[in-house]
Amino acid sequence: MGHTGVVKNEQQAEGRTRHGVARLLLEEGPITAAAVAETLGLSPAAVRRHLDTLVANGEAEFRDAPRRGQRGRGRPAKLWLLTETGRARFGHAYDDLAIAAIRFVAEGGGETAVREFAARRVASMVDRHRTAVTDKDGPAERAKALADALTREGYAASTRRVGTGEQLCQHHCPVAHVAAEFPQLCEVETATFADLLGTHVQRLSTIARGDAACTTHVPLSGTEPTEHGRPTAPTTTEGTPS
Repeated sequence: MGHTGVVKNEQQAEGRTRHGVARLLLEEGPITAAAVAETLGLSPAAVRRHLDTLVANGEAEFRDAPRRGQRGRGRPAKLWLLTETGRARFGHAYDDLAIAAIRFVAEGGGETAVREFAARRVASMVDRHRTAVTDKDGPAERAKALADALTREGYAASTRRVGTGEQLCQHHCPVAHVAAEFPQLCEVETATFADLLGTHVQRLSTIARGDAACTTHVPLSGTEPTEHGRPTAPTTTEGTPS
């Protein structure tokens, strides 16, 4: 293999590694560079190089990690996450045509028509996973099953225990551009989560509003069964972005 071929292979390898770093920022961000290096088995210098390139390309940014306990000396750790440009690396399911189409629906049918459209879209996405989620016992196990289902749908979802609840985090939103103009998509999605999980839920943050992830708080108590033994779909509350 000639010199040109070697250089090309090295560039391709660099590109694959950088894509892996970007995907980790997508799925786990905000995250420290040290955590990226440990997860991917890379050297700190290699991670720094890839992060610097992503920043230079406008695909990543950082924020200072909050200090805990007594203030220590030195600079606070940096937490890295993707920008909207970086998220576009992984594609969007909707584009300007979709926004134009929903605007047309809104002009003809108003708020009700938009909500009906949003409900139909969410139903088409979750119905094929409904049994896998509702067969689980309790909100925590259902949240994990829902996260798995959302990941298969392209939302890079995960769960984590926070206090007395579970947080469902969607690190990617294929419809973020559309939801930024039509928040009904997020509202209907949240109500559907409540129905699937069997408890009220609270949306804490959304990518559409500029947050790092769509985060939904799932309390592990407070389910309200109906006379048929199935939970109601309580009113959801849109929280303040964290």
